Amino acid sequence: MKTNRIARRAAAAVLSAAMLASLTACGGGDAAGSAASADNSGKTTYTVGICNYVDDASLNQIVENIETRLEELGEENDVVFEVSYDNCNADANVLNQIIADFTADDVDLMVGVATPVATAMQSATEENQIPVVFSAVTDPVGTELVESLDAPGGNLTGTSDYLDTEAVMNLIFAANPDAKKIGLLYDQGQDASTAPIASAKEYLDAHNIAYVERTGTTNDEVALAADALIADGVDAVFTPTDNTIMTAEFGIYEKFIDAKIPHYTGADSFALNGAFVGYGVDYANLGVETADMVADILINAKDPAEVPVKTFDNGTATINAETCEAIGLDLETVKKAFEPHCTQIKEITTAEEFGDLES
Repeated sequence: MKTNRIARRAAAAVLSAAMLASLTACGGGDAAGSAASADNSGKTTYTVGICNYVDDASLNQIVENIETRLEELGEENDVVFEVSYDNCNADANVLNQIIADFTADDVDLMVGVATPVATAMQSATEENQIPVVFSAVTDPVGTELVESLDAPGGNLTGTSDYLDTEAVMNLIFAANPDAKKIGLLYDQGQDASTAPIASAKEYLDAHNIAYVERTGTTNDEVALAADALIADGVDAVFTPTDNTIMTAEFGIYEKFIDAKIPHYTGADSFALNGAFVGYGVDYANLGVETADMVADILINAKDPAEVPVKTFDNGTATINAETCEAIGLDLETVKKAFEPHCTQIKEITTAEEFGDLES
């Protein structure tokens, strides 16, 4: 199906170029304008439908870098990537309609940002086999999107923001070896949280550390969960790459600051919105690598079933310097404690919009 669509578009481009050339020969006209038309019509065009799950800093950064990289790849390969972008804002009905629109528009490939979008695209493309490249899917095998990371086996492949939960736990106890109770804050409905929370419990059980779970599915529920963790007297809070908590972070970080409780999270965007630490993948690079996979499938006719899922080194700790000071910790002391457990440490300050991180 993919090859047929690409062939049809290439043939259409050639036919269009021939028709325009014929019209120019008969009618003359502006030389510069004719050259521009010929250049535009002579390029193979691929349509890519991108759907984002929710408006948050990490996922938005992925989309921005996918679009920028596709434009670069288009110029490098003398092709055009027409991108149709939409955001379902965590609404399943809207998500299904967006995918239906992509299908009706005969896109050459779909990009699903976050697990719920990728799962919906998988289901919607079972018959038509439109290629799907996912991004920011924490556990592609566990959610049955792919058969294995090395050999996906279907019409889907992509990039994973797998979180090394043990590494985050190590950071918690490197900064505070005397921590006795850890709070686990997450949304039970987020697939991205399932495996990391299970890993956190396993780690804490193995080290005889108490923990308390609090969950929420809306901003208000997350705020109440944060209040409950504070009342529980936890020494630190852990949240994986959970989009629900990420969206609510800007509304809860001051609660943890006032209680002098460090919040450790699974992405640098949490730290940008006030959390003490974000640990995980570089989401800008995640977007770039996702775009490279899109181009490889469309331009080089690679089969998604045989394109390995890309995972990344989760070695970057991003510390919010303002929050660090506000909860009474010395930044340089924290960085020194973190160094054995990270490949890189970055510092940022709180902001409502995601920008460039300081090195």
